Amino acid sequence: MDRVLMFIATGAGSGYLPVAPGTWGSAVGVLLWLGLSRLEAISYLVAVAVLFVLGVFGAGAAEKIVDRPDPSIVVIDEIVGQLITLCFAPPHPAAPVAGFLLFRLFDILKPFPAGWIDRHLHGGLGVMLDDVVAGFYALLALHLGYWLLKML
Repeated sequence: MDRVLMFIATGAGSGYLPVAPGTWGSAVGVLLWLGLSRLEAISYLVAVAVLFVLGVFGAGAAEKIVDRPDPSIVVIDEIVGQLITLCFAPPHPAAPVAGFLLFRLFDILKPFPAGWIDRHLHGGLGVMLDDVVAGFYALLALHLGYWLLKML
C-alpha cells in the first residue's frame, strides 16, 4: 500500500525529478487536464475532488514514509492545484500555458490564506490546501485576464 500511496503523492513519480519537482508536478497537471478537459463539467469536478481526497491520504502517508513534513517529492498538491486553475479554462490555445504560469506564480507567492495554511496546517490536508488556494487565485486571474483581453 505504501507504494500506491507514494505513486499518488509523487504524481506517478514526477516528484522524483531532480530539479523543481513542483514545476514538474504542475506540468503533469496540465497533461492530465488535456484529457480531463473533454469531460462534462460535473465529471471534471468529481475527478478533481477524487484526486484531492487521494492526495490528502497520499501526501499524509508520504510525510510519514520519508519522515519529513511536506517533502518536495510530493507533487499531487501541484497537480490538483493546476487542475483547479484550468477548471473551465477559456477557449484559447494560450490558456493552459497562462494557467500553468499563473499557478506557479501563486504557488510560489502563497498569498493569504495559502501561506498561513502552509505554515499552520500539517499532514496531508495542509499539504493539499495551500495549493488548492493558489489554484483558486490562479483560476480567478486566468479568467479575469481572458475577460480583460476580450474587452480590448
